[in-house]
Amino acid sequence: MDKRTLGTGGPQVSALGLGCMGISSGLGPAASTAEGVAVIRAAVEHGVTLFDTAEAYGPFVNERVVGEALAPYRDQVTIATKFGFTFGADGRQNGLDSRPEHIREVADAALQRLGVDVIDLFYQHRVDPAVPIEDVAGTVKELVHAGKVRWFGLSEAGVDTIRRAHAVHPVTALQSEYSLWWREPEAEILPALAQLGIGFVPFSPLGRGFLTGAIDARTTFTGGDIRSSIPRFSPQARRANQALVDLLATIAARRGATPGQVALAWLLAQQPWIVPIPGTRSPARLSENVGAAGLALTADDLAEIDRGAAAIDVHGDRYPAHLQQLIDR
Repeated sequence: MDKRTLGTGGPQVSALGLGCMGISSGLGPAASTAEGVAVIRAAVEHGVTLFDTAEAYGPFVNERVVGEALAPYRDQVTIATKFGFTFGADGRQNGLDSRPEHIREVADAALQRLGVDVIDLFYQHRVDPAVPIEDVAGTVKELVHAGKVRWFGLSEAGVDTIRRAHAVHPVTALQSEYSLWWREPEAEILPALAQLGIGFVPFSPLGRGFLTGAIDARTTFTGGDIRSSIPRFSPQARRANQALVDLLATIAARRGATPGQVALAWLLAQQPWIVPIPGTRSPARLSENVGAAGLALTADDLAEIDRGAAAIDVHGDRYPAHLQQLIDR
């Protein structure tokens, strides 16, 4: 698979990474450790070298699965994890916490769970309004100097926060949602990242599975699947948003691809420093996603997608209200 560089002086990684959250949380009951290890190692065999996890996924379970899976390949891969939440005894999130002492505690715990000597990419999972971002960046800078972290990242951060953090310690990558059905980053985020030399790692690049065409208005979601609470996944919204999948399917049929591959190829065509991280538990879906890295959309394809998408009004908010308030502006 082709390689891309995240940020000025950042790691060179595969053009597509693997988002590992869904192996352990967010999409219903967790996969077994064996299943998680198998799909992660299959991704390595496909040429994937960027793997994304977080203490919040499980919580804690996902880092252990990722660490076990990648132990034989440690010198070939880049592992990203995150800090910024606290958890109760029941495993539920208790809120945001990016205090310097907590960041240091999370780093030490993540190193143990992952079974590594250094965290390659350490993201602030969500911006904590109670802690100045300068303090957060300064703490990660100390961890870099201590040899515990290689690169610093932010997730769902706004332009002002990104600039303030970057002034203290270089931000290597921003991770935020970006896809054909969520294009808000194009207005301010992408220009700022280009100016500052920061890479972009879109999560949910397939619209949490919707852009693959495998979900329609009749689909039901199991308990623990975050999509059951997302307004964009109400049956009415899914029915209206099917037009976007139909657009992708038209291009896919012409190019001998799938709608999901076209959606990922469209993202890859936007900037050479964009590295999407589609997640999956399925070896078949993994192979399909990886195939998108070899799909070069033509200028006519891209223009047709942009024209068609501009005429489609995507229905439904991307988060329920209690999660929407965690997004930095």
